[in-house]
Amino acid sequence: MLRPPNLLPLLFIFVFWSSWSLNSVVSDPQTNLLKIRCTPYDRFVVSDISVFNENLNVTFRDIRRQLSDQNKHFATAAKEANGEGPVYTIFQCRNYLSIADCVSCFDVVAVQIRSCTAALASAALAVLDGCFLRYNSNGFFDETPQPFNIVSCGNQTTEEAATFNTTVRQVLMNLQTATPRIPNFSAATKIHVPNNNYNGATIYAFAQCVDTATINQCLNCLKVDYSSLEICLPNSDGMAFDYGCFMRYSTTAFFPDNQTIDIIPLVKQGSSNKGPTIGGVVGGIAFVLILLGLFASIRRPKKNKRTPREDIIGASKLKGPITYRSRDLMSATNNYSEENKLGEGGFGVVHKGTLKNGKVVAVKKLTLNHSKRMEEDFESEVKLISNVHHRNLVRLLGYCSKGNDRILVYEYMKNSSLDRFLFGERTGFLNWKQRYDIILGVARGLAYLHEEFHVRIIHRDIKTNNILLDDNLQPKIADFGLARLLPNDESHLNTKIVGTLGYTAPEYAIHGQLSEKADIYSYGVVVLEIISGQKCKELRLHGDDEGAFLVQTAWKLYEKDKHLELVDKNLEPNDYYAEEVKKIIEIGLLCIQASANARPMMSEVVALLQNRDLLENLRPTMPILIEIN
Repeated sequence: MLRPPNLLPLLFIFVFWSSWSLNSVVSDPQTNLLKIRCTPYDRFVVSDISVFNENLNVTFRDIRRQLSDQNKHFATAAKEANGEGPVYTIFQCRNYLSIADCVSCFDVVAVQIRSCTAALASAALAVLDGCFLRYNSNGFFDETPQPFNIVSCGNQTTEEAATFNTTVRQVLMNLQTATPRIPNFSAATKIHVPNNNYNGATIYAFAQCVDTATINQCLNCLKVDYSSLEICLPNSDGMAFDYGCFMRYSTTAFFPDNQTIDIIPLVKQGSSNKGPTIGGVVGGIAFVLILLGLFASIRRPKKNKRTPREDIIGASKLKGPITYRSRDLMSATNNYSEENKLGEGGFGVVHKGTLKNGKVVAVKKLTLNHSKRMEEDFESEVKLISNVHHRNLVRLLGYCSKGNDRILVYEYMKNSSLDRFLFGERTGFLNWKQRYDIILGVARGLAYLHEEFHVRIIHRDIKTNNILLDDNLQPKIADFGLARLLPNDESHLNTKIVGTLGYTAPEYAIHGQLSEKADIYSYGVVVLEIISGQKCKELRLHGDDEGAFLVQTAWKLYEKDKHLELVDKNLEPNDYYAEEVKKIIEIGLLCIQASANARPMMSEVVALLQNRDLLENLRPTMPILIEIN
């Protein structure tokens, strides 16, 4: 794209500045590398490396063409050859960059990420100041943006720190609120620090989400970035990046003035469903921005324009699950033979099945009491559950409803459930990194159920044998949503909890008070089990706390600042950082506090796991021990 030699500098003098690189006039693609992550090839997905690499090259060419030919700041591409070596790629640069700088940023990040392909990686992420590039052998475009938490702080501190900190927090909070309401999920703004002695300093701030996010996903992601940037104050610069969003502030301009919009009307709008009206800084530029905003709104995919009302009624628009024939499932499981039995839980028996097309599945025959409500609601509830898509949730593929039989068909998890790795035949197999990944993955799955899916789903039965592990030992929560099939006055949990001190929150077990905080309590217990390798219902048989249950033991050790005595003896001390483990034990204790209101939300738990510095001012209160007869 040719630029007029004289007019452009006269019209727009773009002065970009990055506190992580040297300033430059007119053009600055902001190519300082912040982070690169490579994931080794999965031989079950990528059988031919050469085919995979060729497909990857095709997606890179496609994305570059979209950026330059269509003047885009965001692009996706996918390629596979006859079903082999599939590649999914996503790229985004900051909306304040010119298209030329955006393309330049892509060229640099594409070179950077080649170090992952050279290292035989089937998934990779590279993040620069001005853009990021990610590819994967598995489709991920529609997945919930996950916290990745790259934080970079400038090395210059500011004067009048209290006033500066307050102003930064306010402008970032305004961006957090306004950005999800803007059609292109991008906002740049500036604000003067209200202090005459501060020499008229200005704070420049910017926030952005990926185009494939929903409004709620964008908001939740920016909440994480907002919290992360706390560690940068009172430094003059701060930048936070996650898979789905980006947030930055600086006392030096890093975007041109004509990119600035007035976000205050959007902040004041609250939960209004009316489309935002974007006000510019100056009259002519404001009018152009409004037209651009309306054009982007018209072209935006419908899922990103969903209103709160549509969130409520959205279930009626969901895609339906597969309907299986009873005889096909009987054949797949060899008539539900004992040798194909995988396990049995509160909702029924699970068998391994092989469908006619060779696909291996898990077939669950429900043992719910037959009721009129189940007849009326079963298919709609199954339809709802089958549309829950998240990498940390077991996928419901379909169902069978014949006579009194209610059967669900799930994706098959080869490694079975977490309890076998903690207390069963594979005890001692998991190292610390694998345990941490499981703790984080389960938190992400629950955060999706509680806060990100359009209908809030409370699991009610989070425990280690309801957490399955895939081929890479990544966790997937099972049996979510099944409690919705129960009559309102019936709880399957009350019929099968025996012994003392289980996973059940005290307010639920004693008073029947059910909220998402009951799941959070159960999650906290699971965290302690993963770290200790001990069952929550078994007495501790050694040490100072002999005769105590796991929750009691964890709390007593915390009070004595002896956290590490809880750690599973199967873990090598050199395998983990002591301070990291102590922090995660504290996160578990925050989740099992006696007061449900004191427990963090799951999105907050995810943020704490990703950025444990946020724990500095958080102190858990004592849990209570309950007995269930």
